[in-house]
Amino acid sequence: MALRIQRIIMALMLSLLVDRGSFVLGQSKVGTTAANFLTIPVGAQASGMGGAFVAVANDATTAFWNPGGLSRLTGNEVAVCHADWLVGTNLNWLSVVLKFGDHAMAVSVNQLDYGQEEVTTEFAQNGTGEYWDAQDIAVGFSYARNLTDRFSIGGTAKYIQERIWHEQADAFALDVGLLFRTQFNDMRIGMNMANYGTEMQLTGKDLLQPVDIDPAHPGNNENIIAALKTDSWSLPSSFTVGLAMDVIRRQQWLSTLSVDATYPSNNSSYMSFGSELSWNGLAFLRFGYNSVFKEQAEEGLTLGLGIKAPVGSYSIKMDYSYMDMRILSSVSRYSISIAL
Repeated sequence: MALRIQRIIMALMLSLLVDRGSFVLGQSKVGTTAANFLTIPVGAQASGMGGAFVAVANDATTAFWNPGGLSRLTGNEVAVCHADWLVGTNLNWLSVVLKFGDHAMAVSVNQLDYGQEEVTTEFAQNGTGEYWDAQDIAVGFSYARNLTDRFSIGGTAKYIQERIWHEQADAFALDVGLLFRTQFNDMRIGMNMANYGTEMQLTGKDLLQPVDIDPAHPGNNENIIAALKTDSWSLPSSFTVGLAMDVIRRQQWLSTLSVDATYPSNNSSYMSFGSELSWNGLAFLRFGYNSVFKEQAEEGLTLGLGIKAPVGSYSIKMDYSYMDMRILSSVSRYSISIAL
């Protein structure tokens, strides 16, 4: 039964890839979605490999890249990631993974912090003493299970909020991921369908405005409170399929190559390539290239370093990655994880 389910899901993956690719290539939807922070890569290991991580899926950030890989982790893990994102913003990620047998559960928090700025008006151009701020946040709960010794499936349910000063928009979304280890040199095939959910619409007290609904007739109430209705926007859903394989296994050395193809709903389709060279499972060197074939892409070359230190019954891993953003300069990411 498990083998039959595995074949059905793999066939579904291939059919979705064909359908999704032809759909996205037929039209452009650049800039038509909300909550685009959900598409910013998290984790220094994955980012150092160019974001080609759907089939690698071997650390706690797997809850972001492919929840189907969570049940393939060797044990419990906690990860904290930080990125100095664009124009002074900060991207933070926290995930806790609990592994029990062929099952795994995870809680994750993804936050983009825009900082704060003093409010100015026409009559108080040096500031009013009040500050406005903004942030985007997504809280996810993930569950994954190994259906066979080679095939696993997982999903993440997310609550998403975007807030700017007194206004906010909320949504719920679902991710579904699969991971399959083939018998051909242990090549891995991964798939992730991300951010399929409800639409987002801003609400808040600043949208309440006094309105004179009948200005042609004097004597009526000129200050009826009305709520301005904003447009609703869909989430940046995407479909990603990836391959990963260990191409060198020599004594203390291990080299992994990976490639992802992503079909987003709000941009053109693109590919990402990555590689990782590991020495004794303790030191890591990474290289990758993000957003190949993407129209007007800013992302490009990525580099990464990592070091892992066993401490008693657990291990601490620290990673760093660099991403070239062309005219937007560069982005550095830092990650610390503890495997129990």
